[in-house]
Amino acid sequence: MTLFTAGGTLQTPSWSALVNKLTVIDCELCNSVGGLLLWQDDFCRVVLIDDNDYPGFCRVILNRHVKEMTELSAEERTRLMHKVFAVETAIRALAAPDKINLACLGNAVPHVHWHVIPRWRDDRHFPKPVWAPAERAAMPRPKPDARALALRLHQLIQS
Repeated sequence: MTLFTAGGTLQTPSWSALVNKLTVIDCELCNSVGGLLLWQDDFCRVVLIDDNDYPGFCRVILNRHVKEMTELSAEERTRLMHKVFAVETAIRALAAPDKINLACLGNAVPHVHWHVIPRWRDDRHFPKPVWAPAERAAMPRPKPDARALALRLHQLIQS
């Protein structure tokens, strides 16, 4: 697995570099990467979720355990949202969805993270949330290339 770091280098990280474990609590996002790592810096990481119904589904995950966005400083909120919008832009360019859903819930995993979900008018749940009961059968869709997504993210985040 390779990823782009904030410094712009493509590297294969060690396990310890994948997750910044700053807490000892039982938190899924503190104790695992949370998906295929596409990009990270000291503040947050972007992972690709393996979801055949929503190819390109990513999460932007804060690297430290914080439950609510309002626990971040205004500068940190801006910094995090810059990454969320970069992920949205990259997914739109590579997967061409009809719509993007952004969600920061934290009910099941109370750790600040954003879901960036590509949506299509004929996907299983449209127009309802992806967590609602399915409306129809799944439509096969090609998955965006993870390396291309990582490259595009790096370009957008650095700009």
